[in-house]
Amino acid sequence: MLSRMLRQLERTVIWHRKRGQHVFLSDTTLRDGEQMPGIRLDPDAKVAVAKALAEAGIHSIDAGSPAASAEEIEAVRRIAREARGPVITAHCRTLPSDIDRVAEAFGEARRPYKKAITLFIGVSPIHRERKHRKSKAEILRITVDAIQYAKRHFRLVTFGPEDAGRAEPEYLHELYREAIDAGATTIGFADTVGILTPEKAADRIKGILDSVPNINYALLAVHFHNDLGLGTANALACIAEGVDIVQGTINGIGERAGNTPLEEVVMALKLHPDQYRVACGVDPQKLRQLSRLVARLTGFTPPANKPVVGDGLFVTESGVHQDGLLKDPASYLPFLPEEVGAEPIHLVLGKHSGRRAVHHRMEQIGLLLSDEQVQRVVEHLKRCPARSVYASEDDLRSLVSEVFPADLSQESPPGKPAPASSEARDDLPGSAPPDGVEHSS
Repeated sequence: MLSRMLRQLERTVIWHRKRGQHVFLSDTTLRDGEQMPGIRLDPDAKVAVAKALAEAGIHSIDAGSPAASAEEIEAVRRIAREARGPVITAHCRTLPSDIDRVAEAFGEARRPYKKAITLFIGVSPIHRERKHRKSKAEILRITVDAIQYAKRHFRLVTFGPEDAGRAEPEYLHELYREAIDAGATTIGFADTVGILTPEKAADRIKGILDSVPNINYALLAVHFHNDLGLGTANALACIAEGVDIVQGTINGIGERAGNTPLEEVVMALKLHPDQYRVACGVDPQKLRQLSRLVARLTGFTPPANKPVVGDGLFVTESGVHQDGLLKDPASYLPFLPEEVGAEPIHLVLGKHSGRRAVHHRMEQIGLLLSDEQVQRVVEHLKRCPARSVYASEDDLRSLVSEVFPADLSQESPPGKPAPASSEARDDLPGSAPPDGVEHSS
């Protein structure tokens, strides 16, 4: 009787969550992300990331695989205790011994609806026949038995069929139906090898929603890999179809080409509310901070041009862009740096820079150049600079020294214009109006 009442309560909660204008983001940086070769996070590092995820508003955290090691058990135990707010889940195979290890990791956790287990088993033909060497019926029976066993320890049970993207749709629908009847509160759709396109991903989700009769009794989650560079696009296509949960990682780390980068999903939803009409509950201003924390602890720094969190997103050298950004930052930016917690726009000087940026950057370091002097700097940048780009204050002062050398008696290197004569020293840049600090030219 009590069990039936609890199950009815679960279904009522799920029904209300599915009706809300909300998509829940689930982070697997600490589990799937850590599987990226060369990354190892100890329990302290995992707890630090989990706390930052919680502060940012992530709904659930895939904390690790307790069956893998005692260290993983300790990490899951500490995260469940110290990361307040998100649902904490642990990942395991459909084996009673693995399920017991997860239960052991959560032994101290007292909040039944803040701890969860995710059970996975390969369901595509290649996984069934080559890896598990099981029939469809055997995989189905293993799945149901594992979910029922897990329900002895957990109210929240996710069934995450591995390689669902390559499984026969009719068989996958049957698995989901039986899993929900057995007690699964979430069912997952994993594109394990990152092979789907947005159109095919959306079609598979539509098929699940249309063909699994008890789908309203479980949340539907998606998990994409980025092997074709489509992880974000696939996730957004499925959000448009009505999925409840999107899982990914910070900085998109993970196996092979990585996972859906959650920071990209957050900003796409923020910038296109008219299209997706759902909120995700994550604070975009925490994204840069999260990215840097994960980069520091994993040792993997995303490329400078990484969408949303890359170091180079708000750095520009192009004269046309620099002129536009100085007039109105929105002229060349989809969102401002402060919206993701990044540093302000930074103009660097190089061969593509124009007069307006040169004047602006020199004025920032206290040097006021005439129009003629600005033009000389621009020509120097295009013809014979000592370096490809000038970014810092020291770099800019070095640039001034190149264009207006202090030692006027020094011969010019071959191919460079002759330095100004002593009679032309008034060509040297002067100081900008005082601002409380004296600046040397």
